[in-house]
Parts: sequence; C-alpha cells; structure tokens
Amino acid sequence: MWQALSTDLADDGLTVITVALDRSVDDARPWIEAAAPTHPSLIDTEHVVADLYNMVNVPTVVWIDEEGRIVRPNDVHYVSSEFASLTRFHPRKPIAALKAWVHGEAAPLPDGESTTPRLATWTDQEARAAFALGWWLAQQGRDEAAERWFVRAGELAPHDFTIRRGSMPIRGIDPAGPAFFEMVGAWAAAGNSYYLPLPDTATTPDDFEAEPVEELSFEEIRARIERGPG
Repeated sequence: MWQALSTDLADDGLTVITVALDRSVDDARPWIEAAAPTHPSLIDTEHVVADLYNMVNVPTVVWIDEEGRIVRPNDVHYVSSEFASLTRFHPRKPIAALKAWVHGEAAPLPDGESTTPRLATWTDQEARAAFALGWWLAQQGRDEAAERWFVRAGELAPHDFTIRRGSMPIRGIDPAGPAFFEMVGAWAAAGNSYYLPLPDTATTPDDFEAEPVEELSFEEIRARIERGPG
C-alpha cells in the first residue's frame, strides 16, 4: 500500500521512505522484494531510526516537509486494512489526512497541536542502551548474557515495543506468536494502550461502517503471517 501511495502522490511531491526494524537484511528482504518498491526501502538492524525519532512501536510514521522539519510527529499509521480486524485500526482517516496534506488542502495537524515528538527520558535512553548491549552480546553468541539485558531493557521501558517485541526474534521468540500476544494482553489488562495514535486520525466505529474490512479470526491472521509475503 505504501508503494501505491508513493506512486499516486509522487507527482505532488511526496517521497516515501520505509524502514524495517529487523534482525537482519535477510529477514526483511522477502517482504521488500514482494512489495517491489520504487521508493527507498531501508533495513535498520541496529534500531537507529527508533532511537533518533523515539519510536516505540510499529507502524509509526513521521511527516517531514521540504525544509526537513517534522510537521507531524510520531503517529500510528496503517495504510492497509488487512489486519484491521485484529488491530482495530482503520486506515481510512490516516490515508485521507496524508493526501490532504500533500495536496495542500489541509494542515498536517489541527490548530494548536504540537509538532514536537515526545522526547525520550533518561530512563528511555537507558533502556535503549540496554537493548543495544543485549544485541551486541547476542551477535557475539553470548545469549545468556544478552537475555539479561533484553529483559532489563523491557523493564526500564515497558511501553517501548520496538524493544520488547523487537528483541523477540533475536532471542528466538516468535514476534507474532503466543509470547507476543501474552505480552500485549498483560499490558492492556493493566489499563494501557498498545497504540497511541494522534486524536485526529484515531479510529472510530464510523470508519468500519464507512469502509467495512474483512473480519478474520486469530487463526486466519496467524496463517497469513506464517505464509509470509506474496
């Protein structure tokens, strides 16, 4: 879907850059090749983008204008409804908002909303340092030591799922398997939100009524993920 938007809006000045936060180039390669993007599609094995922009989950989008200024900070931004029955995030309003901004029909944010992303705290930075150390240890084959630092990173920043979920494939845990859903369930049961979209594009029941999505069971979604791209 990002490829479609990139193609449709290229003449209007939109440049899409996608970044996969993944364990290795080979992990992301099949998905990128299946999408056949004409826009830059990067693979960040060191989570540098997440660190620089304080991204705590995926999919996260940042809007940057021609002057290199962030005009819409970190936001949840789905562009496909494939898994909307699970995530309960509908792409209708995010896509409409992006097109309106590119076409000069609307501001990137409602009046009065800040364009400044939430800054990482010292504890957040400590968590990223712990994650980086765990990743380095894992690359050296020191899995037991790495595990301790991955766990510590998650304890320091329990809201940061680029750390908590991002460490799973490195640790040999399926990031779309039971451990992931158990983690999300515990997080939600404690009164937390897994995604925190900006209010103007947050999904409402009206979105699902206006553009119904395919309602899939967990087993069907799981099967699609396991089949991979294609």
